[in-house]
Amino acid sequence: MELSSLTQCLAAFMFGSVVGFLVQRSRFCNTAALRDAMLFKSYRNTKALLVCMMILTIGFTAFISVGGGHPMHFEVGLNQVIGLFLFGIGMVLAGACTVSTWVKSGEGNVGAIWALLFTFVGMFLFSLFWSATWWPPAPATMSGSVNLSSLQLGFANAQTLQLQTGIPAIFFGLLQSLVLGGIYYAIVRKERAMAAARETAARNAPAIAAVNAVEQASPSETTGDADDDALAAAGKG
Repeated sequence: MELSSLTQCLAAFMFGSVVGFLVQRSRFCNTAALRDAMLFKSYRNTKALLVCMMILTIGFTAFISVGGGHPMHFEVGLNQVIGLFLFGIGMVLAGACTVSTWVKSGEGNVGAIWALLFTFVGMFLFSLFWSATWWPPAPATMSGSVNLSSLQLGFANAQTLQLQTGIPAIFFGLLQSLVLGGIYYAIVRKERAMAAARETAARNAPAIAAVNAVEQASPSETTGDADDDALAAAGKG
C-alpha cells in the first residue's frame, strides 16, 4: 500500500527525531569512528558504526529482495573517489561528520553552524559547475555500464547485482554483513588483548618500580652498605 505524502513526511520526521536524539545522547560520530580508531586506539564509535552498517545493509537488501524500497542509482567512478576524499578532509577539519554537525548546531556550537552553512554553500557551487561538458563525468556520460573513457565503472549496488545475476540482493547483504562482523570481532579481540596487557602492566608495576629504585641507587650508597656489612661481620668475629 502506497503511503500518502503527508504520512511519509510524518514518518520521516518521527524517525529523524528519534535518530537525532540517539545520536545526541550517544555522541556518535562517523568521523570519530575512524579518527579515534587510528589515532587514539579507541573503538567505541567504530563498533557502533559497524553495527549500524550491518543492520542497514541487511534491512535495505531485504527490501530490495522483495521488490520494495526505493534504492538509489549512482555510478562508481574516479569522481566519487576524489569527492569522498575531499569530503573526508572537510569532516576532519570540521571535527565532525554531517550528522554530528547537525547535532552540534542544534546544541548551539558556532563552529558546527559555520561548517553546516558552508556545506550547503559548497553543494550549491558544485551544482553550478556540474554540466554535461565538464569533467568529472556528468550525467550525460553515466549510462549505468562501464565507461573507462569517462572513468566510470557503472552501477554498483545490490539491486544491480540482483538483476544481473538473478541472486536475491539479501545474499549480497548478508555477505557484506559477514565481512563487517569479522571486522567487529577483530576489534573486540584487539580490545581484549589491550585490556589484558594493561592488567598485566598494573600487576607488575610494583615489582618494576622496586627494580628501578635499586638500579637508580648511587654507587656510593651501595659501597657504603657493603662497608657496613663488612665491619659488622668483623665485629662479630
